[in-house]
Amino acid sequence: MGQQQRRGLLIILSSPSGAGKSTLARRLRDWDPGIVFSVSATTRPPRPGEEDGRDYHFLTEPAFKAEVAKGAMLEHAYVFGNFYGSPEAPVRAAIEAGRDVLFDIDWQGAQQIRNSSLGQHTLSIFLLPPSIAELRRRLVSRGQDTPETIAKRMQKSWDEISHWDGYDFVLVNDDLDATEDKLKTILTATRLRRSQQPGLTAHVRALQAEFEALP
Repeated sequence: MGQQQRRGLLIILSSPSGAGKSTLARRLRDWDPGIVFSVSATTRPPRPGEEDGRDYHFLTEPAFKAEVAKGAMLEHAYVFGNFYGSPEAPVRAAIEAGRDVLFDIDWQGAQQIRNSSLGQHTLSIFLLPPSIAELRRRLVSRGQDTPETIAKRMQKSWDEISHWDGYDFVLVNDDLDATEDKLKTILTATRLRRSQQPGLTAHVRALQAEFEALP
């Protein structure tokens, strides 16, 4: 493999609800099916049709806390009465094999991953809506929530937006196709980052040996 081998990236894609994150994540995976989703661990019980290891890693609360205690979670949080987290081992295995891992997490999870042992291989991207009015229109147009729920989602969305400056890249998603193109450009360039090319040191040493052997 030599200098052509690369490490994978931990791609963190965050946004307030309604800013297009799910659509863009799907488009990224259509563009490169080698990108895998991080499968979270959780203490909540499985829902009908959910499969352990595919949808979530379902753990008991003592087992989850034990994993956190030994540093086996890249990030974790307590949400609505249950624990959620990202196991490190499968992510490390994927990036060492040259596969990118996509995370759908909030700013707190993103911060934990950036401070983790795999932080140097992280690419974080935040998606902003073109306006608050447009964000609310998208939430209302789904037709799934009551006005009270929409108001709560809007407050949570603003909480998320207020942490926009903690990300490597920030994109205003006012045109889905244009934003998709920008995401692909960012990902393509970041894959070439020095930290993602483990074969570079050996290649430079070979160049050095070749140079020193010149007559």
